[in-house]
Amino acid sequence: MQKIIGCLAVLAFLSECSSTAYQPTEQVYLFSYFTGNGEDGLHLAYSVDGYHYKELGEGKSLLKPTAGGDKLMRDPCIIRDKKGRFHMVWTVSWNEKGLGYAYSDDLVSWSEQQYIPVMEHEPAARNTWAPEIFYDEKDDKFIIYWSTTIRGLYPETQSQEDDGYNHRQYYVTTRDFKEFSETKLFYEPGFNVIDGTIQEIDGEYWLFVKDETREPPKKNIRIARAEHADGPYGPAGPPITGNYWAEGPTVTKVGDYWIVFFDKYIEKRMGAVMSSDLKNWEDISARISFPKDSRHGTIFKVEKKFFEQLPFKR
Repeated sequence: MQKIIGCLAVLAFLSECSSTAYQPTEQVYLFSYFTGNGEDGLHLAYSVDGYHYKELGEGKSLLKPTAGGDKLMRDPCIIRDKKGRFHMVWTVSWNEKGLGYAYSDDLVSWSEQQYIPVMEHEPAARNTWAPEIFYDEKDDKFIIYWSTTIRGLYPETQSQEDDGYNHRQYYVTTRDFKEFSETKLFYEPGFNVIDGTIQEIDGEYWLFVKDETREPPKKNIRIARAEHADGPYGPAGPPITGNYWAEGPTVTKVGDYWIVFFDKYIEKRMGAVMSSDLKNWEDISARISFPKDSRHGTIFKVEKKFFEQLPFKR
């Protein structure tokens, strides 16, 4: 009888631990990010559970920026197309009118970096910030979207705070990164908006954005929805983040939960909220970890076999 009771106690202990212990999966989560002002380039981190991320390559830059005049690599966004190729865009400067682009088949060797002059046609454009790519697999095209302030537009949301920046989101489409559509307005929600990221969920397209309103301060993450990847997107819903300033959302699904990671840039650390129904959100910032000094980027998944072949130290 004592042996049976002992065995039951062990089984109970193991059952209790199984909810938090690492469960091996066939996929690994990768996080592309930058540090400082983006001068040294691309950094990568990995996670086996989707919550805790560790640096790859001993935290060193894995790709030096060469595109644009200022040669920065901020806000690196990496996505993968149906052929397995990785595509990356990033912010090259605080005030240039284009963005950076490169591709890789293995995350080790990258193509020549390209400067895409998406706002050069607009003399009143002040910047090209926080670009992202969405791969529309149904139409086999890429949507590149970003935030720009154009002097004189949308005076109703103009503020003298934050150096007078007053963003709206714009976009181009391409199939080959050689020919691009003309630049068009992507999202005008009626407020200063930046840091958009798209997720296709149950046949709809969900756009997670930062409300950049400074007076009175909002600085939170909100969600808009559309029937098509390139819009039009509807009104943004209520904030899903709390009483702190958040930016740079990136979204992934871990088990049954959607997790939105973001940069708590005033507190100089990453935060996260989690939801099983995309309506009710729980702050889980205390349950995540990221490399020291990491700034926002994009989380994407790769096969475990692919990850194990990466030459980066970990």
